Amino acid sequence: MKKLLFIDRDGTLIVEPPITEQVDRFDQIEFLPRVIQNLSFIRHKLDYDFIIVSNQDGLGTPANPLDRFNEINDLVMKIFHTEGVDFEESYFDEHTKEDNHPNRKPGTGMLKKFIEGNGTEYDLANSYVIGDRMTDVVLAKNLGCKSILIDAEKTAEATDNDAKPDFVARNWDEIAAYLFAGERIATVQRTTKETDIYIKVDLDGTGKAEISSGLGFFDHMLEQIAKHSGMDLTIKVKGDLNVDEHHTIEDTGIALGECILKALGNKRGIGRYGFCLPMDDCLCQVALDFGGRPWLVWDAEFHRERVGDMPTEMFLHFFKSFSDSARINLNIKAEGDNEHHKIEGIFKALARSLKMAINRDIHHFELPSSKGVL
Repeated sequence: MKKLLFIDRDGTLIVEPPITEQVDRFDQIEFLPRVIQNLSFIRHKLDYDFIIVSNQDGLGTPANPLDRFNEINDLVMKIFHTEGVDFEESYFDEHTKEDNHPNRKPGTGMLKKFIEGNGTEYDLANSYVIGDRMTDVVLAKNLGCKSILIDAEKTAEATDNDAKPDFVARNWDEIAAYLFAGERIATVQRTTKETDIYIKVDLDGTGKAEISSGLGFFDHMLEQIAKHSGMDLTIKVKGDLNVDEHHTIEDTGIALGECILKALGNKRGIGRYGFCLPMDDCLCQVALDFGGRPWLVWDAEFHRERVGDMPTEMFLHFFKSFSDSARINLNIKAEGDNEHHKIEGIFKALARSLKMAINRDIHHFELPSSKGVL
C-alpha cells in the first residue's frame, strides 16, 4: 500500500508573503529553511509519494493569472528536482473561501482518487498532511490521515475544534526527524503508599516546565532541568510531606530517570555523552554517559542543613535515584561557598549535559557504542 505526504505549498515549501499571501513574482520565491535537504532525506530514506495540495485563491483570474502562476511554480519544481525531490502529483484549487467549494481545503473534492483507491491501494492511516494552517489539519482528518503542523502560531484559524495536529514542528529538521525516527515523548505514573507521581517528558521540546512537588526549592531546581536542557517537563507529585521530604525527593528522582530512559527509546543517533558551568563563586561539573550502566560519583559538600525547604542530604540521594533509574553514569563535582548557587549550578550543569547527550542526529542514526548495545 502506498503511503503519501500531502504537502501544502505556500508557507510550507516556500515562504508565503505576509500581506498578499500570494507568490506572484520571481523575486518573492524563498524556500523554507532546509526544506529541500530534508525532503531529499525523506525521499531517499522513507517510502512516501509526495503530493502538493494548495489553495490558490482566484487562480486563472486577472488577479492571479494562470500563466504567471505556472511559470513561478515550474521554477520552484525545477529547483526541487535538481536536488532529487520530485512530486508525484500537484493539486491547486482556485476557489476562494467564500465559494465554500468542496475542492478547497479542507475539502477533499480534488483528492477523491486517494480515498476511493481507483485500483491503487493507499495507506491513508499512515499518511500525513503537512501544512502551516489548521485547514491542513482538518484536511488530514477528512482524509483519514495524520497531520503535521508547521508554524503553530496559526492555530487560531482552526475550522474544526475536534481536529488536532499529530505533531507540531518548528522547522523541517523536526519534520524529518519525526517521520524518520518518531517522537521522543514518554509518561510515567508511579504510585506507592508514600507518593503518587506523574511525569511527562518531551525530549525535543522548548524547555517548558510544569512542576509541582510540594517543595518550593525542589520545584525551582527541577525547572532548571527543563529550561537548560530544552526538554518539556511536567512533574506532579503528591508525597507524604507530613512524614518528611525523603520519599517525595527520592521517588521523583526514580520516576524522572525512568521517564527519560523511556523517551530515549533505542538511543540511536544520540550524543550519549555530555558539562560544566560557573555560577558566581561556584564551579559545577556534571559529566554523564547514557551507556546503560548506572553509577554515581558525588564530590560536593554542603554545610547547611537545608536550602530552602529541601534538606541538603537529599541532593546526593536524588541524583543516585535518578542515575540508577535512567541507567546513566553520572559524575558530579561542585565547589564554592554559596550553598544555593552550588546546588543550582549542579542542576543547571546536569541540564546542559543532558542536552548534549540526548541530542539526536538522524543523518548519523547509529547506536553510539562499539558493543552494539546500550
